[in-house]
Amino acid sequence: MKTLPRMRRHLLTGKAAGRRAFPPATLAAIQAAIADGEARHRAEIRVIIETRLATGAVLRGTAARERAHQLFVEYQVWDTEENCGVLLYVNLADHKVEIVADRAVARLLRQDEWQGVCATMTAGFARGEYQASALAALEQLNALLAERFPADGERENQLPDRPIVL
Repeated sequence: MKTLPRMRRHLLTGKAAGRRAFPPATLAAIQAAIADGEARHRAEIRVIIETRLATGAVLRGTAARERAHQLFVEYQVWDTEENCGVLLYVNLADHKVEIVADRAVARLLRQDEWQGVCATMTAGFARGEYQASALAALEQLNALLAERFPADGERENQLPDRPIVL
């Protein structure tokens, strides 16, 4: 049964694992990368790192993609003036990265480009390089967004740049 190994991973991946992978200096670097990128494009990026899912979510078989969509709504990433919110979701226990983008941004990038950003992170995470791979993925994402959804002058920052660790 696939649920048992997954349940074990989620039970054993606690807040301490999240702090080791994403200490305050790494979170600050991610926040700075988001702010730097948002100066070059009009999208609004949110990073949410979840160490593990609740037991009920694991038993229900909640996939990382489904959870990312839930958080996209819960943290109102969709609530931007130009429908330009982008959620970069990391699930440490499942070793998954998902991107959910609002409609104005989603149509500008191909599926393989979104997947490439996720692959940059997951490959680095597999090597234990959390900060370097998160920053590389954000730079990749920011470059794509700057090319396809460039900044057009001063604008209000609509979503906080600080990553969330759940």
